[in-house]
Amino acid sequence: MHVRRTTGRLTAAIVAALAVGLTSAPTPVTAAPPATRLAAPSGDDEGGTPALRAQLDAASKGWLDAKAALERSTRRQQELNNQLKTVESELTARSSKVGEIAGVAYRTGRLGPVSALLNSGSPEGFLDRAAALATVASKEDRELRNLLKTKEEVTRTRSALATEIVEQRKQIAVMDKRKQQAERALEVAASAQSAPRATSSAPRGTSRSNARSAPRNSDGSFPPESCSVNDPTPANGCITPRMLNALQQTQAAGFTRYVSCYRPGGSGEHPKGRACDFAAQKGGFGGDATGGDRTYGDNLAAFHVRNADRLGVLYVIWYRQIWLPSSGWKSYSGANGDPSSDHTNHVHLSVY
Repeated sequence: MHVRRTTGRLTAAIVAALAVGLTSAPTPVTAAPPATRLAAPSGDDEGGTPALRAQLDAASKGWLDAKAALERSTRRQQELNNQLKTVESELTARSSKVGEIAGVAYRTGRLGPVSALLNSGSPEGFLDRAAALATVASKEDRELRNLLKTKEEVTRTRSALATEIVEQRKQIAVMDKRKQQAERALEVAASAQSAPRATSSAPRGTSRSNARSAPRNSDGSFPPESCSVNDPTPANGCITPRMLNALQQTQAAGFTRYVSCYRPGGSGEHPKGRACDFAAQKGGFGGDATGGDRTYGDNLAAFHVRNADRLGVLYVIWYRQIWLPSSGWKSYSGANGDPSSDHTNHVHLSVY
């Protein structure tokens, strides 16, 4: 009897359990959340130290200023060379003309004004000869003056050419000094690290796109700009007109993944509105870019390098490498060894 009751209770429990299982909806399996993507690299992500960034900023700006001055002097030299050819040609022609006048005077023997006038046979002849003498004298005087003026112009042009050559040597020396400044700053920063960071080779991306040039002054230099236009990226701040042009030209070239420019804090170019970070991954700033994302970043960096002169690029940072207008690609270690400061998840662009 006891066994029968126990069996009955077990049967009832099993039936009840089955009933609950059949009538209750199964508990769904929750998918793992996607990997977190940052809206912008955290912290002072340009890598290195504020002192290093200040050195690189000064070196690149100084190099670009010297380059603009060198190009300006070279253009002036070409203008002076063309001018010298013209005035030397004029000098040859005028020297020949004055030589002809001197030759005629030597062969015929020039009559003095008094003799020419006394030999006139009538008052009318006297007046005619007086007018003729005045005309000849004026013409000879004009030719001699033109000859002397042209000789002086040749001398001034040659002197100006010599000045431009001195100026060019000066600017080349400045460019070399700025190049050494940037490379020395990178060496000092690398030697100060407590442990060596991983390095990578220069990016191997390609680009055939030409950007629209940022406005320049009449002498070829870049005008100073402030953080004066709205930042169209989600960063919600301001950027310079030159940075806006670089951003628009980058996107027009097909690099349309997530980008963030202005940041209110830090010691780099972002608070000045002169820098943008272009994510290599489609969803934002994640871990190290690999595969197609790495190729995207390589090609993006190549676009900025190709158009550095048009965009006024100060430097490009990508995958533990920094590109400087004076030195090309150089090893660049981040401050923390993470994807943001090592720039393995985004391309950093700073403009003049």
